[in-house]
Amino acid sequence: MKIKSLYISAQEMSAGTLFVSMGMMEILKRNLHRVAFFRPVIFSKNVEDGDISFMLEKYKLDMAYEDAYGFDVEYVESMIAQNQINELINELIIKFKKLESAYDFVLCEGIHKSYLSSTISYDLNIKIAQNFASPYINIINAQNITAQEAYENILIENENSTCQGCTHFATFINRLDDEKYKLLEQKLQNYAYSTYLLREIPELDMPTIGDVIDRLDAKPVVLNDGDVTRIIRGVKVAALTLDNFLDHVEEDDLIIVAADRSEIILGLIGTLYSTSYPNITGIIFPFDMREHPNIHKLITGLSGFNIPILSVKTDTYETAKNLSNVKPRLRVSSRRKIALALGLFNASVDIKAIEAKIMSTQSTVLTPMMFEYKLFESARLNKKRIVLPESHDERILRAAEIILRREVADIILLGKEKSVRENYMRLGLDLSKAIFIDHQNSEYSKEFSQALYEMRKAKGLSYQAAEDAMSHANYFGTMMVHLGYADGMVSGATHSTADTIRPALQIIKTTPDISIVSSVFFMCLSTKVLVYGDCAVNEDPDANELAQIALSSAKTASAFGIEPRVAMLSYSTGASGSGADVDKVREATNIVKSQNPSLLVEGPIQYDAAIDKDVAQAKLPNSKVAGNATVFIFPDLNTGNNTYKAVQRSSDAVAIGPILQGLNKPINDLSRGCLVEDIVNTVAITAIQAGQQR
Repeated sequence: MKIKSLYISAQEMSAGTLFVSMGMMEILKRNLHRVAFFRPVIFSKNVEDGDISFMLEKYKLDMAYEDAYGFDVEYVESMIAQNQINELINELIIKFKKLESAYDFVLCEGIHKSYLSSTISYDLNIKIAQNFASPYINIINAQNITAQEAYENILIENENSTCQGCTHFATFINRLDDEKYKLLEQKLQNYAYSTYLLREIPELDMPTIGDVIDRLDAKPVVLNDGDVTRIIRGVKVAALTLDNFLDHVEEDDLIIVAADRSEIILGLIGTLYSTSYPNITGIIFPFDMREHPNIHKLITGLSGFNIPILSVKTDTYETAKNLSNVKPRLRVSSRRKIALALGLFNASVDIKAIEAKIMSTQSTVLTPMMFEYKLFESARLNKKRIVLPESHDERILRAAEIILRREVADIILLGKEKSVRENYMRLGLDLSKAIFIDHQNSEYSKEFSQALYEMRKAKGLSYQAAEDAMSHANYFGTMMVHLGYADGMVSGATHSTADTIRPALQIIKTTPDISIVSSVFFMCLSTKVLVYGDCAVNEDPDANELAQIALSSAKTASAFGIEPRVAMLSYSTGASGSGADVDKVREATNIVKSQNPSLLVEGPIQYDAAIDKDVAQAKLPNSKVAGNATVFIFPDLNTGNNTYKAVQRSSDAVAIGPILQGLNKPINDLSRGCLVEDIVNTVAITAIQAGQQR
């Protein structure tokens, strides 16, 4: 019988249960449409469970909060006290089976260590997993034990669970330093059970500004978008004079300072703009005070000021004590920590082995989240170098950090390294793994200029003009791709589409079998992903160009796991209409059929007949495409651009693109209104395209 659930549990506190649950949910959502999250026991039904809320929101699970848990500690203790453990298990089974019958898979997170007592023992987790018929995942926290103790715990835990009738699925040993990691790696070489070692990453255990706001009920004085995710490595009290206190400031410190210590505040602001001092994480005022109005006026007038300032009611001593007790909490808004955690999980775990072991029921459903996860995983497994010319844009920097943390691609940023570094550090980002190239003062400039000159001199380009072109980031980045210094480029956040495509046409050029560069959007609907082309580049293609767009779009669909069934769209279906526009589509369809006889293509066809099976049955009952189309080719840019936007806005679809196709190497364009998520997706797609190049 194929398994339909997994049970995750940890005997120790702070073992990273939510972290492992998140990693497993990523794998499940990549392969299944409807996944449920279930916690048999929570602390209290009157207190929101943080793990449940996180999983429901982060993964947009289609279930009510009340359905995601069984009972609270008080009820469980009362049932056990009355010797009604079997009745308790039966009630849990009923709740669980209801989920199992309604969903493709149920991921269970067991009872937390902090809930265990003389009444509720750890073995209750094993008993629940056994009765759920859920294979067991146990987590061991190795932070405060030796490698030998961790190894013994692995043997004991696995023996305990299997002896009680549970099927072992995997063991995660978390929070390992390098020495313990190496020792356990040796000890577990021939171990029979699937075991994964996870290194300790200090940043995951560090509180953030968001944690401080929640725990201390801090009020924002200055708080910008993204500031809540800033990490706090240390807390300092500014009790010295400015001259002496600056010697003690360290990277990512949260500084407690009285609001009337204007000289300290000004000094801390100065460190932000100085390359001689570390970048602090934030400032916090005790006694619920505010800075002097003139200081506030100065701060609000500073360009690029990105340091959060908070205020709390407590005095300096109580504030420092309270800050020492702030525990980090993973939130959906913690994009940096989530990216870092998922990067660690994916780098440490054999994803393919876990997927094969799950053996879940396959589904034809493909949700936006599943599609995005497949993109990330595909790119991660064949990591490529993507150049981003627009390093001055905050969205680019934030997207680059996510890409690097999730290990989707290696990133090359064009621009002056010092300036870019100052910008991303002011934003509280970590782009230390990126490669920086100053395209205006690069060792490659002469080589690139000569290469462009040789390409274009027959068309009248002078060497000086080639040098001038290479001073532009898009030309420089495109030449990097052409000469193999990068595998792909993404631009357009601050440049026009023409600025992105023109260098590509002059340098990269089209593939031998395609005469036109075109674009597609991946339209991620609630249960499927469609391909729309061309909605961004070609204004009014003729029949031959339209056929080339269709052939390119079919290849793109196939490359991303979508079986191409091509609908050549028109206002008429079949032979029912005539006119220049319909004739163009009909001619284009015939060209496609002649150039690729095995490709499923239908045209001219109306949109409703292409996508709706009932309409298709009435209009084209014998068509293999009608009602089942996956690739939609629009007759012109006006129709395509308006249609994709109408579908996107009216059906809450996720539109990923435009994705350029037909070029020898991947260059992709962004909308100038793009979001960070759009950039991340486009970089992942570009990396996949680069991996598919011969």
